[in-house]
Amino acid sequence: MKRVLVTCPPMLLSMDRFRDRFAQADVEVVTPEVVQVLSEEELIVQLPHFDGWIAGDDPATRRVLSAGVEGRFRHLVKWGVGTDNVDFAACRDLGVSVTNTPGVFGREVADVAMNYVSGLARETFLIDREIRLNNAWPKPSGISLAGKTVALVGLGDIGRQTAKRLLAAEMQVVGYDPAATLDAALGVDRAVWPDRVGEADFIVFTCPLNDSTRGLFNAELLLGLKRGVRIVNVGRGPLIVTSALIEGLRCNIVHSAALDVFEDEPLPPHSELREFNRCIFGSHNASNTIDAVERVSHTSIDLMFGFLDKDPA
Repeated sequence: MKRVLVTCPPMLLSMDRFRDRFAQADVEVVTPEVVQVLSEEELIVQLPHFDGWIAGDDPATRRVLSAGVEGRFRHLVKWGVGTDNVDFAACRDLGVSVTNTPGVFGREVADVAMNYVSGLARETFLIDREIRLNNAWPKPSGISLAGKTVALVGLGDIGRQTAKRLLAAEMQVVGYDPAATLDAALGVDRAVWPDRVGEADFIVFTCPLNDSTRGLFNAELLLGLKRGVRIVNVGRGPLIVTSALIEGLRCNIVHSAALDVFEDEPLPPHSELREFNRCIFGSHNASNTIDAVERVSHTSIDLMFGFLDKDPA
């Protein structure tokens, strides 16, 4: 019997919907408890005992993959879009079949990005906390969205869907993505990072993590930002250098930030980011809707079964 390991938290939380598919295919599925990711050490112990792995953001490193192929492991499906945790060169060298599920979460993540933009503009999350925790009745003066400028970093599926929502709110969008082609009718101005970032009232990160995007928001960038800019990150945590963001918040260059992702996840209990009560924190959960999880999980299972079907009998 083939064996598949599943470590993606959103899929794990909904596994009862998918177990019948594995049973009907005569594939054993194993679902360990995972908060965010399994460690390299945990994966090195477990992976050799499986033919396939449906992974979340776990470290699919050369070290992990090498240990896996010493046993029966041969196939990897990265659940979702981001692949910065996967060593594709190692997969190629070791003969591991690998794929992800691109273009599947644009609308869901864009909905959260827009929610964060609106939440930072009107401080709705802060109001909620003050009422609940301090029995207060705050009335902060927010800012209107119409006419404000957004520096939108990343114009892939998520970025394009986010642009549509920002434009519907009558915001001006300057987009950054050297690889993207856009229909001019969308209404996004194009620029080369960091040109024109000083015009931005909001900076929204939706791009993937790679060598050219790591640390796009850094201490040097702070010097050219408009005072009171609001920051949103629904891409990957290391797009932002945390120490630079903290410095920006402390000196009030940055008004507030909404972060679904962090350099260290989960957010450490003693992180200095927790000092800034106007900020909004997520749990790397922007793609997680019932509809999207079901759709992408079935796609991941299809891809995995396609790999397994090609194995020798």
